[in-house]
Amino acid sequence: MAPFLLLVLGMGYAILCPMITLLIGTNRPGNNSLKVARHIEEIYAELKVPLRVLDLAHLPPEIFSPASYHERPKSFHPFAEAILQSSGLHVISPEYNGGIPGVLKYFIDMLKFPESFERRPVCFTGIAAGIWGALRPIEQLQAIFGYRNAHIYPERVFLAQIHSLLDENGRLKNPELLDRLRKQAAGFVDFVEKLKQINLRETKG
Repeated sequence: MAPFLLLVLGMGYAILCPMITLLIGTNRPGNNSLKVARHIEEIYAELKVPLRVLDLAHLPPEIFSPASYHERPKSFHPFAEAILQSSGLHVISPEYNGGIPGVLKYFIDMLKFPESFERRPVCFTGIAAGIWGALRPIEQLQAIFGYRNAHIYPERVFLAQIHSLLDENGRLKNPELLDRLRKQAAGFVDFVEKLKQINLRETKG
């Protein structure tokens, strides 16, 4: 998986092409969301859909200064622009203490209002060590994105007891769950294309 900073910082802020942004909603070292994200990245590649991976582990340290509420540091601008340039947003969120990770909520709070999520298609994949597969944080995110007038794709995927689902290489072992992720991604692409009147899967000869 190419680091987000290599994908964005070297390109400036120019809009490239219609694409999905895959947001990894934690900055915890060695997190399982990143492992699942690799599968989802491969699925979008199979669908021939352009994808940008936005990993919160790469957030610049200066964004966490209280002064950022008043003025965002320039190093954060590529992250904000990545959301604004997205045709659709696919969010992966783990469950921490029965809710969304603090860094994910903080990231949302740092983005431009209202244009970051206004009428932007979004879908959710939840990951948890418990038996509910991050149902609670995903419902929290649905409430936040609903408040922000996003277009919420209704087909969610919950990966419960995540530690038992991954092999020693961090790969998902259950074919049925992989199929659910494929169906979610394909359905979300259709959802985005219809709402935005674009062709994400268009390839150039």
